Amino acid sequence: MSPQPGAVRPSPATDSLTDEELARGLVAGDEDCLAAVYHRWSPLVHALARRSLGDAKEAEDVTQQVFLGVWCGRRGFRPERGAIGGWIVGITRRRIADALSARTRRLHLAAAAGSSLALVDPVARKPETVLDRVLVLGELARLPAPQQRVLRLTYYEDLTQTQIARRTGWPLGTVKSHARRGLHQLRRRLQGDEQADHYT
Repeated sequence: MSPQPGAVRPSPATDSLTDEELARGLVAGDEDCLAAVYHRWSPLVHALARRSLGDAKEAEDVTQQVFLGVWCGRRGFRPERGAIGGWIVGITRRRIADALSARTRRLHLAAAAGSSLALVDPVARKPETVLDRVLVLGELARLPAPQQRVLRLTYYEDLTQTQIARRTGWPLGTVKSHARRGLHQLRRRLQGDEQADHYT
């Protein structure tokens, strides 16, 4: 199992190694060298992440991701391309960019949800409620057009099935069938997403 960088401490022997010696040991899979690399460069990595992200918790997460990446990608290090410190800074910049992109996606999602949904109930303004609605809207858009129409008229215009039959010109039995099938598909897909989240 791969070690967690923060859980190991460098031995005095590895702590005194040169950068080149540490790099060789790291590439060879020496966990003591990983610990020394972590203690030597984690303050710089954390400082870069903190300055770019402006959030201590996110900076800690990025720092852990960087050194997990260092360990998992150690065989990709090429000393002829530069020093190990530069390689680690490169990984750090990529992880910071990933964190900023993820933050931007979250903000855009929340903004889209806020602008597309009329949230008048204070409970409905909770972020998790907004994201749930966005998820439902996304799954609703994947349904066949007749099922979408029936469910939208039911839940967004508050029409009864009889009223929907009159508006659409469809037989009442057809409206009921579209509603039943649409709800079944929505439930199946949403439960599938929840189970997928549980295992990620």
